[in-house]
Amino acid sequence: MNDVLGPDYEATVLHLPADEEGEVIATLVRRRAAEPGGQAVLYLHGFTDYFFQTHLADHFAAQGVDFYALDLRKYGRSLLPHQTPALVRSLTDHFAEVDAAVRIIREEHGHRRLTLVGHSTGGLIAALWADRVRGTGRVQGLILNSPFLDLNTSASARLAADLLRVPLGRAPARVALRRGTSIAYGASLHRDHSGEWEYDLTWKPLGGFAVHVVWLAAIRRAQRRLHAGLAVDVPVLVLYADKGLRMRDFAPDAQSADIVLDPEQIARWATRIGGHVTAIRFPGGMHDLVLSAAPVRKRVFAEVDRWMAYYQGMANNP
Repeated sequence: MNDVLGPDYEATVLHLPADEEGEVIATLVRRRAAEPGGQAVLYLHGFTDYFFQTHLADHFAAQGVDFYALDLRKYGRSLLPHQTPALVRSLTDHFAEVDAAVRIIREEHGHRRLTLVGHSTGGLIAALWADRVRGTGRVQGLILNSPFLDLNTSASARLAADLLRVPLGRAPARVALRRGTSIAYGASLHRDHSGEWEYDLTWKPLGGFAVHVVWLAAIRRAQRRLHAGLAVDVPVLVLYADKGLRMRDFAPDAQSADIVLDPEQIARWATRIGGHVTAIRFPGGMHDLVLSAAPVRKRVFAEVDRWMAYYQGMANNP
C-alpha cells in the first residue's frame, strides 16, 4: 500500500505475536531505487521517533540501493490505539520485526546484500540483532548513527540503574519515571520551532515519550550486554558528533552538538561491538547526524558512501 510519505514509498504491515497489551504490528517502508543493484539497507529509528527522513532514503536510492525502514512496534505507523508508546520489556522483543523485515528483503525481494542502519536506540537494537545472527550471512554490514551505547547520566545514576535493573524489569508495565520535560531537542529539529524538518508531532512529540521503568531496565540490560563484548562478524561504521551538551531549553548550540547522548561514551563502547569497527566524529553534528546542518549532512553521506563502496560494493562503485 502507499505510504504517508507519498507515491515513492510503499508500506507493508507486519503482523506479530500479541503481547501483554494485545495486538502488535510493525511497518516496513520501502523506497525503490530507479536502477537497483541487488543491494538494500534497512533503517531502524530511535526512541520517540519513526521514519520520516526522506532525504536519507533518496540518497541511498540514488546510489542504486533499495531503501527500507522499519517503524518498530509501538512507534509511528505501528502505534495502535491500545498501546503505550515504545513500551517493551526487552529490546529483544524487536528482533521479531527485524527478522520479518529481513526475510522479506532477502527472500521475497531477492536482495543479495543487506546493510543495517540504526540510529540511537535503533543502533543498539541493530548491534544486538547482528550479534545474534552472526555466521548466518543475513546481514553484510552495520552503520550506527549515534548509537545508544550508554546512559547519558552520572556514574551514580548508571550504577543505580544497574543494581535495580532486575526489579525494575519486573515492575508493572505502565509505571513511568517522574522527570521534567525538555523540548530542546525537538525544538532544534522541527520547522515550526527552530529547526528545518517537517514530521508528525504526534508520532515524534517535542518533549518525547514517557520513560517507563521496564523500558529503562531493558535498555540497561542491553547496554551491559554490549559492554561485556559482542562478536558482530561484519564491518561496522559508527558515526557520532564531536561534542555533547546538556540543556533543557532550546539554545542555538543545540544545533551543533549531541544534546541527547554523550559522544565520549559512544567512542568508548564502539569497539565492543565487533572486531572490525570504523568510528568517525563529526564536528557540528547533532544527535541524529542526518538531521544536522547541510554541511555536516554532506560529510556524513560522503563518509557513508566511502565506507559502503569499500566494504559493501555499492551499485555505482562495484
